[in-house]
Amino acid sequence: MTADEYQSITYEVERNRARITLNRPHKLNAIDHRMEIELEHALWEADTDTSVHSVILRGAGRAFCAGYDLSGYDDYTGPAEGRRGRESLDDAAAHYERMQRHLRAFADIHKPVIAQVHGYCLAGGSGLALFCDIVIAADDAKIGFPAGRAGTLPNQMWLYNAGPQWTKRLLLTGDCISGLDAAELRLVLKSVPAEYLEEEVEFLADRFALVDTDLLSANKRICNIGLELMGSSVLQRMAAEMDARAHQSAATASYDRDIRTLGVSAASKERDRRFGDGMARLRGREARDEHGNLLAP
Repeated sequence: MTADEYQSITYEVERNRARITLNRPHKLNAIDHRMEIELEHALWEADTDTSVHSVILRGAGRAFCAGYDLSGYDDYTGPAEGRRGRESLDDAAAHYERMQRHLRAFADIHKPVIAQVHGYCLAGGSGLALFCDIVIAADDAKIGFPAGRAGTLPNQMWLYNAGPQWTKRLLLTGDCISGLDAAELRLVLKSVPAEYLEEEVEFLADRFALVDTDLLSANKRICNIGLELMGSSVLQRMAAEMDARAHQSAATASYDRDIRTLGVSAASKERDRRFGDGMARLRGREARDEHGNLLAP
């Protein structure tokens, strides 16, 4: 596969950095299977290229990534003969583990990966960003896992960045936070006004370009080994199994029925309707109006 053959992403190398752009703006860069395969391929291509010191992951259009593409979900009719489906808990866990294997390349390649997050960074999109080594967000980015109202994250790096209490606060409700609050929470490295986001990410890539790639690799890998000693690899496997378990719930069954009858967009709006604006506040009271929207502090 060459850069010209990519359909769900674009790939370019310039000034000692590779830029991978999620390129499904009409779908808010929702992740499909092809994107997973292309991301893995591009990441290893960047790792092999001796001119590349770092990788930037970003999204085309008005969002970084709105999650997984469920548009074909309502067309699922069951497994082909002799092939796994998604009916049993073990089948579902195997399905999510296959998805994970492509994205683990973010941690496995030797070079640092910076996520450049703007607009929506939701559901699987948040998992994608947090697989990167460093996340820089726009102040007004919207980061969260609304799908937690009908499932769980099939990847779990929130815990290592935000700590247990805020991870529970956000995942147990599906509420979102702004990029500005995410930076204060340390879910992301920092946030900047949206108009300076690209510049800020490029500045960091400039710094990485000054460092020998062998040293970048050694420092990234010892940090990641530390995460593995804290159980990060095992936790990813458990996250896939827990997502499979969650998909046996009544809430998920109801959401699945709504997808098949209403379509993905309408089903998601119905799922989220009672939660109002769906935002959490890092500081101060969370008083809400009758529609569930946050009142001014």
